[in-house]
Formats: sequence, structure tokens, C-alpha cells
Amino acid sequence: MIKEFRLPDLGEGLTESEILSWKVAVGDTVALNQVIAEVETAKAVVELPSPFAGVITALHEQPGTVVEVGKPIVSFEVEGDDGGPSTGGGQAPAGAAKREPNLVGYGAVVESSGRPARRARAFAAPVETAAPAAPVVEPVETRTPAAPVVERVETPAPAERPRSTPPVRKLAKDLGVELTAVTGTGTGGLITRDDVRNFVGGGDLPAAARALAGAGEGTAAAGGRETRTPIKGVRKLTAAAMVSSAFTAPHATEFLTVDVTPTMELLARLKASRAFEGFKLTPLTLVAKALLIALRRQPSLNSRWDEANQEIVQFNYVNLGIAAATPRGLTVPNIKDADRMSLTELSTALTALTETARAGKTSPAELSGGTVSITNIGVFGIDAGTPILNPGEAAILAMGAVRKMPWEYKDEVALRQVMTLSLSFDHRLVDGEQGSRFLADIGAILADPGMVLAMV
Repeated sequence: MIKEFRLPDLGEGLTESEILSWKVAVGDTVALNQVIAEVETAKAVVELPSPFAGVITALHEQPGTVVEVGKPIVSFEVEGDDGGPSTGGGQAPAGAAKREPNLVGYGAVVESSGRPARRARAFAAPVETAAPAAPVVEPVETRTPAAPVVERVETPAPAERPRSTPPVRKLAKDLGVELTAVTGTGTGGLITRDDVRNFVGGGDLPAAARALAGAGEGTAAAGGRETRTPIKGVRKLTAAAMVSSAFTAPHATEFLTVDVTPTMELLARLKASRAFEGFKLTPLTLVAKALLIALRRQPSLNSRWDEANQEIVQFNYVNLGIAAATPRGLTVPNIKDADRMSLTELSTALTALTETARAGKTSPAELSGGTVSITNIGVFGIDAGTPILNPGEAAILAMGAVRKMPWEYKDEVALRQVMTLSLSFDHRLVDGEQGSRFLADIGAILADPGMVLAMV
């Protein structure tokens, strides 16, 4: 029996994913939950496990193809027969155990009676396409009458949209090429970039168009004066999220410059301590801990505005988001229940989070559910900025670079280590007083870590 596996929704209503690579080939025998492909969503690179045990009969999409959720991507030959082809996520036959989906949004259950479809009854005589010149009366026969003949009127099927990827459609649009005129050489008639380029090269289009056709994705075109890169993946999601956040939540940003010399001295002592041997401690670790402590006194910064239900959702836990710059773009994975972690646990979680993000292996679950975030712009040598809220969160803290600067210290000017903190918050949820007190609490902890004893 042939079963099709359709691309599932890999989390939070994502509508498409790009096939990065296949881990199997046609003819391979695969086991249930064996990894068969690696795909890239707008949030992460995800490994797809096989929903069936069987033999691969077809791979419907090539690597590099952007596939919409719900489209078949691979077919299997599996043992058993329930009367016809099936698709991943379909309803099991009556009496059979229901298979649990192994992916988020695996697919809707197809309602079916479970009975095989009726086979069409054969006609007793061929259908005559030509009409008789005069009425013909056939003699009555004693044999069993044949099934009634129904004359079929064939209507032309609507033209199918040429199969191609968004980058190819963009290239064709730039060149003024109608994809309906291009013959696809990819799998299943998929139109590739080379097909468009070859079409342009053999036609009468202007030389400029032919020059543009020679430019690959993300490469210079028209003499190297421009570079065009398709907007997709993390960059597309980040842009949409930032626009939505900037024009939905009324942002307010406050700044505080702090003498963090005591915190940097504490960091040096902790690194030298045997109790913290093997742990990666950084200024971000201590700033994150200070933020988590300050949230206990100002919980309004750990909330969400629910527009649909006209409610303010107060979180009684902290999923701490950490903005991470990766080769795929900006992502904000979060540490679940960070408020319950010790300093060593927080250090371990931060290390694992950043390593996973930079490797492009962050899962959709790690990118969702954040309640408050930190962005460390100091690693780029930047002192301050106005960070945009991660959608659905009430606050984000930007920590600047630690710099040695002349600073007032015990009524004298001394060379001290100084950091600027930038706090953006949703003014619907957080009043200026609450935001200011929260930022001041973080600053007080970093200026004198012993202040924690007075706050907890």
C-alpha cells in the first residue's frame, strides 16, 4: 500500500518550509521515526522523522525547494492494505489502533468510512460519439438490459500553475518571463533557475535581462552593482515580527549607566572558585541573574497583552529569551523556568542555548513561549540602543559593552568599569514608574551585588 507523507506544520502556524537535504533515497527501507529529511522553517532547522515503516517509493521535492504545509513530500510502500492510498495523518481503519502524530501540527484527520471505494461498473457497449442521422428504434431483446449509457461531456481543465519556488518566480518576474512558457526540468516538472536562464538565453529578451539571469541567488547582478537575496526563512520572520511589534506595542525606552566594577570583580572571583570550575561564566550570566531577581519586585514586566480576550496575562514563571545572532539571522530562543535556576544551572543553560543557536539546531519549542528577553549588544562594542520588543513580551533589556571610564568613586574620579543598560517596555502593560524601578533594581544589583540580600 502506498502512503504519502505531507509536510506538517512544524510549530506556531508556520505555512511553509524549505527542504535542505534528504537523508534517504528512493528504494531505501526506513524505520518508524527514522530521520528522513532536514528542513528549514522560518524559525529553525528541523529534522523530520518518518511517520511510517516501509520503503521509499518517491521523493516529491528537491533540496532547496520551498514547500507549503500540507503538500506531499515523500511516498512510502508499507505493508498492509486498507483499500487505497493513504496520507500521513489520516484516520486509521476501523478496529486499528490510532497512530499518534510525532510532529507538531502533523495534519488533520481525514474523515472516512474506512470502506473501499466502489469499483465503477463496466458498460455493456461502447459509447458512440457520433449522433445518428435519424431516430433508431432497437428491437426488444430478452437478454438482461445493459447499464444505462451516460454521455460524458469533457470540459477543459483549468491551466495548472507552473511549479516553481519563490526565488525562481522572483527571477522570472525580474526578467519579464512568463513561467507558463518555460518547461521545467526538475522533479515533477519543477521549474528551476537554470530553466529560466536557458529560456532567456535562447530568446529575444534584452541583453540586460540575460545578464540578470546569469546572476545566482544572493550574488551580484548587472555588473556587480547590486546583490539580490530572496527574503525568506529567519530574515522573513524577523522582519514580520519586528514590524508587528513596533506598530502594535507602544514602546518606551529608558537608559541607565552603571559602575559595574564590583560585578566584574565578583565574576573574576567566581571563575577562580572551585565551585564554579567547568562552568562558563560571563557578564551576561550575571546580568541575567540580576534581571530575574528584579522581576520578583516588578512582575508587570513579565506579562502579556491579550488583545483578543481583552486581558492582561501575568506569568508566574520566567522563560528568559536570549537574542542570538546566527548565520541564519537573529533568533530569540528562551530558557524555560529560568527563575527557578541557580547560577550554575543558568550558566549551563545559556551555554547550551548559544551553542545550539549558532549551529542552527534550535527547535521551534525553544523559540516559542518567551516572557521577557535580553540582548547583549555589548559583544559588538555597542554602548546602548533602543531594542524592539519580542512580540508578545512586555520588556527587553539591552546590555552594552563594559568599558573602563573615568567615573566618580568615593568623591573622587577613578578609572572604573562602566556599562549602559537600555530597557524597552510595552507602555500598555508597564507604567514609567514600574519600568524605572525595574531598571534601577538591575543597576543596583550590578553596582553592588550584595544588594541582592536586601531584595530577596
